Amino acid sequence: MYDKERGLYIAHCSNGALSITGKMANRHGLIAGATGTGKTVTLQVMAETFCQAGVPCFMADMKGDLSGISQPGKMSGFIEKRLPEFCIENPEFQSCPVRFFDVFGEQGHPMRATISQMGPQLLSRLFGLNETQTGVLYIAFKLADERGLLLDDIKDLRLLLDYMAKHMKDVTLKYGTVTTMSIGAIQRALLQLENQGADKFFGEPSFDIFDLMQTEGGKGIMNVLAADKLMMQPKLYSTFLLWLLSELYSTLPEVGDLPLPKLVFFFDEAHMLFDGTSKALLDKIEQVIRLIRSKGVGIYFITQSPTDIPENILGQLGNRVQHALRAYTPKDQKAVKTAADTFRPNPAFKTDEAIMNLETGEALVSFLDEKGAPAMVERAKILFPLSQIGAITEGQRLDIIKQSRIYGKYDTPVDRESAFEVLMAESELAQQEQEQAEIDASQTETKTEKKKKSGILAKVGKAIFTAITSTLAAMLGTYISDKVTGKKTKSRTSAKGRVVKNATSAATRTITKELTRDILGNLIK
Repeated sequence: MYDKERGLYIAHCSNGALSITGKMANRHGLIAGATGTGKTVTLQVMAETFCQAGVPCFMADMKGDLSGISQPGKMSGFIEKRLPEFCIENPEFQSCPVRFFDVFGEQGHPMRATISQMGPQLLSRLFGLNETQTGVLYIAFKLADERGLLLDDIKDLRLLLDYMAKHMKDVTLKYGTVTTMSIGAIQRALLQLENQGADKFFGEPSFDIFDLMQTEGGKGIMNVLAADKLMMQPKLYSTFLLWLLSELYSTLPEVGDLPLPKLVFFFDEAHMLFDGTSKALLDKIEQVIRLIRSKGVGIYFITQSPTDIPENILGQLGNRVQHALRAYTPKDQKAVKTAADTFRPNPAFKTDEAIMNLETGEALVSFLDEKGAPAMVERAKILFPLSQIGAITEGQRLDIIKQSRIYGKYDTPVDRESAFEVLMAESELAQQEQEQAEIDASQTETKTEKKKKSGILAKVGKAIFTAITSTLAAMLGTYISDKVTGKKTKSRTSAKGRVVKNATSAATRTITKELTRDILGNLIK
């Protein structure tokens, strides 16, 4: 609940109202507690309080419960019983302006990012790649960048990897070792993600983060991500939210500590963000969380135990709400002790004991004061939401989606010319050139064979002509000799037969000799 006197009023203790200081709301926070202790309701109370103050929020809805924030609440016996505790007489139940989003585009506006926007570091985590395979992925991005290839969706990256495999020697020589095994591992990871529906997330039009930072009627818009299906794929869920944080960090300008933050980001099931995270990526997350507050963005983690959050990041979470924890084992007792040690002690009670005895809707609360110092921990009761507790109907959700100002902006995917189209065109051109070269080679070979046959026929004709000419010359010489000497010549028929016989024999010898030479020449070639 927000008003000018109390500010961001979240809880009430024996000493009065407990409120988050507006200019300290960007110093991040934590909502922790065992299952069923009231974490989701606390998140809803915080979100609608920011909403009333004009601060937009983004939150992941794991079970559909948070969709009720779009509808006004109703009086119940439980709420009526608690009114005196909060010094409230007539609560003004009200809804919040809501936009529903869904990575898969089923229960809200689609949220997409391109492969290039995601980058090799986040993708390697999403794919579960080792160091060598990650190096190959970095080479793929470098190659695409140098060639001006746009990596929008999964098919762009897949074809680029195929190109690298076909030109492996050239790529290795220029960028470093690339192996078929590493390329195969990335291709298998792409296929697995595609089968899980992640192909709907990668593509155009990519999501504009400024659509998360809008108001309506003076209230901040609540951006609710349908995550019931998404949370079944923890790596995709956490990688998507990491990308969103990175986009906010790299896009927003420095603004320092504003009277109220520009955007509040609620990260439910926060342990998913850190499970299986490499040291390099963990350092990156820590850096983003530490620096994004200067961009006017507050991040609030929701998880079961503070031990789910790495110590370096936990130390940056100034505004804390700790619901009950159960301690049945030594490990649980250690978690309780760790949670208690994160609070500034209150001499009125023992923090570790109080954590185990909190009722549903009750919590240990400590917010930062005006100077940024944590207030002494208080045992308090969290306010009840003014919006509906619980899920809405599918019809109500659909109506809200259609009435949204961004309805239709992201609903139709766009497949522009990117790496896939460019590389396919190059491949088709290379294939056409190869086919033309084969045709040209075949035609050249045919011309050569014709030339050879023509040469053989010319040689045969020449041989016959030479043989006949030689024989006729011999006959003419004999005839002249007979005339001079006065000898008698033989019969014409006999002379003609000899001419034909001699010519045929000479021609046959000549043809045989030429054909043998050509055949042997072709065999040797």
